[in-house]
Amino acid sequence: MSKIVKFLYIIIGFIALGLGVLGIILPVLPTTPFLLLASYCFVKGSKKFEHWFKGTRLYKRHLETFVKERSMTLKQKLAILLFADVMIAIPFFILDSFIVKVLLVLIVIYKYYYFINKIKTVPEAAVTND
Repeated sequence: MSKIVKFLYIIIGFIALGLGVLGIILPVLPTTPFLLLASYCFVKGSKKFEHWFKGTRLYKRHLETFVKERSMTLKQKLAILLFADVMIAIPFFILDSFIVKVLLVLIVIYKYYYFINKIKTVPEAAVTND
């Protein structure tokens, strides 16, 4: 992978990290998906940033349980699902294509199926151990 591509991954990682931190403060932004994106970008961009990010309290508090155990708190799940629903609703109401609307509804159904059946729900106390 070229240095430019790795640099872009690092830049996108820091942007996602910033949005994830904002998500902790602002209820309209979900934290976990942005931090997952940041983690992915740091893994692709630099071993140094990957190790740094995985050593932060932010990673340990919000992602470590999900990465290791494929589990989230109900609050995390709801934040992600609701944010995604809002993002999917925008093109659903703007576009006139019936096929696109059906596709978007199928995506929402699959998203809920996946979050309910494939990702375990753990109590809040299991994640917030400092």
